[in-house]
Amino acid sequence: MNRTGARPKVVVAGASGFVGRALVADRELGRRYELIGLTRGGGAALPVATRRADLMRLDDATRALAGAELAVYLVHSMMPNDRLVQGGFADLDLFAADNFARAAAAAGVRQIVYLGGLAPTEGEPSAHIASRLEIEEALGAYGVPVTALRAGLVFGPGGSSSRIVFNLARRLPVMVCPRWTATPTQPIALADVVAIIAAVLDRPETFGRTFDIGGPDVMSYRDMMALVGEAVLGRKPRIVGVPVLTPALSRLWVSLVTGAPRALVGPLVGSLAHPMLARDRRLQEALGIPGRAMREVLPEAVRADAAAGTPRAFRSPRGGRKMRSRVRSIQRISPPEGARAADVASRYFAWLEETFGALIEVRRRGQSWRLHARAGGPALIVLDRIVADPDRVVFAISNGLLTARAHAGVGTFELREVLGGQAIIAAVADYEPRLPWWLYLGTQAQAHRVVMGLFGRHVSRKTSVRALGSDRNVQIVQPAWDVPQVLTRRSR
Repeated sequence: MNRTGARPKVVVAGASGFVGRALVADRELGRRYELIGLTRGGGAALPVATRRADLMRLDDATRALAGAELAVYLVHSMMPNDRLVQGGFADLDLFAADNFARAAAAAGVRQIVYLGGLAPTEGEPSAHIASRLEIEEALGAYGVPVTALRAGLVFGPGGSSSRIVFNLARRLPVMVCPRWTATPTQPIALADVVAIIAAVLDRPETFGRTFDIGGPDVMSYRDMMALVGEAVLGRKPRIVGVPVLTPALSRLWVSLVTGAPRALVGPLVGSLAHPMLARDRRLQEALGIPGRAMREVLPEAVRADAAAGTPRAFRSPRGGRKMRSRVRSIQRISPPEGARAADVASRYFAWLEETFGALIEVRRRGQSWRLHARAGGPALIVLDRIVADPDRVVFAISNGLLTARAHAGVGTFELREVLGGQAIIAAVADYEPRLPWWLYLGTQAQAHRVVMGLFGRHVSRKTSVRALGSDRNVQIVQPAWDVPQVLTRRSR
């Protein structure tokens, strides 16, 4: 109980996911805390109160965390519900985590519990694991203590990784295992993960600390497949080693056999390139949660998985032709030493005219910046500045020939510091172009992809704020087109 006698409020981000659903369904946790699950679509059937929130939007995150005292962050591989999403998964996840961290600090949250991934004990982490480690840092960037739990493969009903392994056992009479599947790993049961998260909540000695967690078994992927085969088929499967099957080819055949998207299979396969073991399990020893052996966990998990339905990560994005033609863009920029987001923002328009002056003219009217074609005519894009802080500059996309009239003023563009100023994110949200969608994809979207790539390289080559040539009093920013490489194009 808190000082008022009420149960402390715990907001769970990712409550409709594999671990999140199990966590909010925990009855003992529900007696101790008032649990609030965050969902993007609002349609998830959860046994607790829910709040609808798109963590890619800071205002949504702020509303979602209002009144919270504790928070659990279970969000991975964020995919916004927009027709066109540009940017890498690591940058999308970083932006969502930064929103959550800012909102948690503003709400006075006293702890964030984050479930991430084990770092390899040898070699460099994969891109997926490196992103999870980065999220740990992002969540703690605004002063809220983070308790980071690093886990490997989590086994349980309805889990995407579990389903991949189960489907391999069901659909392949002979298991084909490349040489690299001999790499040791340390899986952990879903119930043990839930118990550990519940145990560290509001436990001050865990604040600001990182813990590896895992089950008692250290085994190779090949050994794990043999155990899974016994649980699924009732007999040991036949396993054949294939020394020439590369990770890239493995991603393809695993996706084809299991029905899982290649984007989901990739991190699982990539994590097996190096040993993924808990360096120690001191937290579990202190909590008295040693974990259950896989031989004990698997039969139960296989039975329950059959009734768990299709994992959310296996499902195709919704929307299709009925989805509004919104654009979301994310780009990471490496700033020069000492540069703030406002400094980088103030450089953009000057650089744009220096580089593309034969095509583009920039005009300022009060708090608005207008991009015109050099040949003349009405503004192509109009940006109205609505936030002007040193670490964050935000513009509303208010008008222009390239903005859908009905959507004018809804989209935003911002430059924001993340990771304590180590990087700057340029983000466009909720922008709806006026051009026909097919024409937009082939022209405006591609042009801005090139422009932003050039600007990012221009900024990263500078060594100081002075070399950047910014003016702290100007604080201007890029045009609100969209940003870098195309990650996803939704159905037209």
